Amino acid sequence: MATLFDKLYKMNDSNHNPISRKQHRVVPMDISQTPNPSTIPQKPQYGGGIVVNSELDIGLKGWTAFGDVKIEQRVSKEGNTFIAALHRHQPHDSFSQEFYLEKGKFYTFSAWIQLSEGNAKVAAMFKTPSGFETAGWAVAESRCWSMLKGGLTVNASGQSQLYFESRNTSVEIWADSISLQPFTQEQWRSHHHQSIEKTRKSSVKLLAVDAKGNPLANATVAVAQNRPNVPLGCAMSNHILSNPDYQKWFTARFTVTTFENEMKWYSTERSRGKDDYSVPDAMLQFSQKNNVKVRGHNVVWNDPKYLPAWAISLSPNDLRLAVDRRINSVVKRYAGQVIAWDVVNENMHFDFLESMLGKNASATLFKKVNQIDPRTPLFLNEFNTIEEVDDDMAKPAKYLEKIQEIRSGGYNGPLGIGLESHFSTPNIPYMRASMDKLAATGLPIWLTEVDVSGGSNQASYLEQVLREGHAHPSVKGIVVWSAWSPQGCYRMCLTDNNFKNLPTGDVVDKLLREWGQSMFSGTTDSNGQFQTRLFHGDYKVTVTHPNRTHISVVAQNFEVVSREESHQKTILHVKVSA
Repeated sequence: MATLFDKLYKMNDSNHNPISRKQHRVVPMDISQTPNPSTIPQKPQYGGGIVVNSELDIGLKGWTAFGDVKIEQRVSKEGNTFIAALHRHQPHDSFSQEFYLEKGKFYTFSAWIQLSEGNAKVAAMFKTPSGFETAGWAVAESRCWSMLKGGLTVNASGQSQLYFESRNTSVEIWADSISLQPFTQEQWRSHHHQSIEKTRKSSVKLLAVDAKGNPLANATVAVAQNRPNVPLGCAMSNHILSNPDYQKWFTARFTVTTFENEMKWYSTERSRGKDDYSVPDAMLQFSQKNNVKVRGHNVVWNDPKYLPAWAISLSPNDLRLAVDRRINSVVKRYAGQVIAWDVVNENMHFDFLESMLGKNASATLFKKVNQIDPRTPLFLNEFNTIEEVDDDMAKPAKYLEKIQEIRSGGYNGPLGIGLESHFSTPNIPYMRASMDKLAATGLPIWLTEVDVSGGSNQASYLEQVLREGHAHPSVKGIVVWSAWSPQGCYRMCLTDNNFKNLPTGDVVDKLLREWGQSMFSGTTDSNGQFQTRLFHGDYKVTVTHPNRTHISVVAQNFEVVSREESHQKTILHVKVSA
């Protein structure tokens, strides 16, 4: 009979990072981001890339005036040289450099910017053959340097002009350490591979021994993933409760979910003071039965359109009482049963609760939720932070301001960054740069509602977004926003009504297999060892060894974790006795 030799061990990284010679020639991705202003700009990323005179060390070489403006080289009191645009009359009046940009390449951009006085938004713009593209923007200040980080792709190859833009024409724009780095799609994929190998996977060594502790050569080792550390999940609708085909399709794939609408306030308290949690209760029970973890979505919504109809007309005092009742109701009911709470949904685009309850409404509500459920991370959740470069309401800089507002308001508990990720045409370099900026906070990031609008490129764009999110070391989970209903999905379905995959569903299945959900097997060597690299997560290993009288089989669960989570170097010993 098969037995276990010793207790379960956690596996950790052995610093193995297989990168081919070809990959060694790829410029490593620079995901650094300085969240706070600095008195001295850092060196340009990628040495400036294709920018001529990126640190302004050789006068104005490579730079020209853009618009009706004077430009000049200056030296700060700290000793760095920079370029200045003065006597500006129009927002676009600044300095410029010309590049030949190619369709199909990814361009990362960064610069350190400052204003002569005050503070204002400054955008990095490209005039391309097919129109104007925003690479990114930041709020620049006087007396300190701020990092502007972004990126772009172009729709047509040709000569393009970089320039900077600010609506405040009374200020001078200063810049230093300017960088534009092109990457081919192959190089970009190589960055994904390198990041995944470094941050998502670890080396594992399994050792099979017999009853006397002797190594078992030629034993068959089968490894299957039970649960990934960085899950790819899917939203769920109440139709799953009565549709066995939906149940079978969902539970075969996903280990994490968000209820599309069923836990929201307008669903559970349609009439004031009358709660009905029967549907989310049943969905939670189904999820727990099938080992699917649930994100709590959402406690309240800052867009009045998605509050209960009866709540919108309440007085400020009555609304405060209603919100307090809602928090006590839903959070107490599901405390400890959800892995996260989206507390004040979309509180950068909308401010209804602030207008009614005071400017610190979000911070106050975060504190109240945390008092009831102190161990569950509380998330902000917002759209267009990584999707749209031109939406000023929720750009990374605004997101950071909201985080600071909540912290300054007295909330010091666990906090997370929720990025809804409703894409049309993804700007992948900008998506990466935006996540870099948010990652500098050290907070976990989730892509919470991923979808792509319809069109011939929907599936390929979805794959780009999912791969970019999964490869970023600060992204801790992804939920696709494709809850099924007979009438269709919010914007993107993964299957038809017979639960046959659409192209988007094929993409998800492919990535689930690639990221560790499929089973694989191998054979122990002459020393009884089997070595491989696995994505972090929970696994089941089955060891089978034939001997002269019968076949012995033993199964054991184990966990693969990162080097940060476990500093032990261990081997999983499995004993197969005759």
